[in-house]
Amino acid sequence: MAFFQYRAADQAGKVVDGVIEADAEQSVILRLREMGCVPLRIALPSERAVGKVRQPLVRARRKVSQQQLLQFTRELGTLLSAGLPLDRSLSILGGLVDGGELSKILRSLVEAVRAGKSLAASMGEHPDVFPKIYVNMIRAGEAGGILEGVLRYLTEYLESTLALKEEVKSALIYPAILASAAGLSLIVMFVFVIPRFSAIFRDVNKSLPWITKLVINLSLTLSQYGWIILLVVVGMVAAAIYYIRTPEGKAEWDRFCLRSWLLGELVRKFETARFARTLSALMKGGVPLLESLGTVQGVIGNRLLARAITQVQVRVREGKGMARPLSESGLFPPLALNMIAVGEETGKLDAMLAEIANYYDQEVKRTTKRLTALLEPALILVMGLIVGVVVISMLLAIFSINDLPF
Repeated sequence: MAFFQYRAADQAGKVVDGVIEADAEQSVILRLREMGCVPLRIALPSERAVGKVRQPLVRARRKVSQQQLLQFTRELGTLLSAGLPLDRSLSILGGLVDGGELSKILRSLVEAVRAGKSLAASMGEHPDVFPKIYVNMIRAGEAGGILEGVLRYLTEYLESTLALKEEVKSALIYPAILASAAGLSLIVMFVFVIPRFSAIFRDVNKSLPWITKLVINLSLTLSQYGWIILLVVVGMVAAAIYYIRTPEGKAEWDRFCLRSWLLGELVRKFETARFARTLSALMKGGVPLLESLGTVQGVIGNRLLARAITQVQVRVREGKGMARPLSESGLFPPLALNMIAVGEETGKLDAMLAEIANYYDQEVKRTTKRLTALLEPALILVMGLIVGVVVISMLLAIFSINDLPF
């Protein structure tokens, strides 16, 4: 037996906190339901948690994160499934938020819903928090009377999207740290260490090997003009970022990413997973296919793929399928295209798209691991080669000064 902290809503809609001793989390849920309460959050068992007051479910932040949106969606679906009215559910969730932007938004949603406005229309007034796909699915759920099911689909969609992003980010952390450490080590070596050797060699009236001269000249250049070089590099990076933000630059960058031998495969799989998951979630939520494709076009980050989806919209509007125009674009993996064709033939396109998304989510994870596994030794090898060249150049200089054979 262990102690579990819980937060739940009672039959009157009041939020209550407490501690229950049970053998598993499922037992806590059953006991809370027997008490007529709707479980909102159950903490992991911890003896130290007994007697402590739970922190607010969501702390104040300037911006609403995707994790906060996921938590809000999950708990709103839980409250609606328990039979609580929409305005009361939103009011309860507003009480769980410890100030911040989300608290203000939830208060405005409660006021709008109580004034007779639809939830989708109210959320549409906050596009920075509720993306287009979210609002469209909520609108379809309200129209079809299946808001609880739509919230469940949205929860699954947000969980999968967030998990994939976190997986990619975590996989790239170590290579980024390794590259930063390698760059810092090289700067220290060329700016502080090599100039000391240069001062020693300057006092000797002997010719130095060409590789030593090259290393010393590079070191002197970095020492004397390092800030200028840094400003030039920062300026070039800033100019590149500015250009990429323009429509032409974004198109060129997206084209480069898709055709790059290193990133092309990863970008293609990532965008395919995003396309399939978004379209599947919209269709499961009851959004018509044409409207769903329009929403997906705004979600896809790559402009070339977005243009391909525009062509798909045109062909679907003409009464044709999705698989052929996607195939003609040459941008989507063949397996995904075949699975979409099968889904259209069997009338189970939404389920097949979900399978495509799950498959390519795993493919993105595997590809990321392969790239990081390749990148780490490559960084170490490059670092080793540079250090080796520097060491050999210094040794050659020392041997030439002392007339020693190497």
